[in-house]
Amino acid sequence: MAKRTTKKTTEPGYSAASSRLDEILTLIEDGDVDIDELSGLVEEAAQLVALCRKKIQAAEVKVASITEQLERDAEDGDDA
Repeated sequence: MAKRTTKKTTEPGYSAASSRLDEILTLIEDGDVDIDELSGLVEEAAQLVALCRKKIQAAEVKVASITEQLERDAEDGDDA
């Protein structure tokens, strides 16, 4: 029986996505992109922008949660 392998695609981190966006923008701005490749690059850029926004929103939620917890801890310390 053959082994089944599943391809696991991992999404890039924020820095990698941002770097790739910079690369795409440079290619487009410099005019080094063949018109046949342009739509693919624009689509990739749109996906990377969405990914970066998602990561920023997740970080904002996490920071807000940590801040709220620290404030609650400080208030509990004041009651002692």
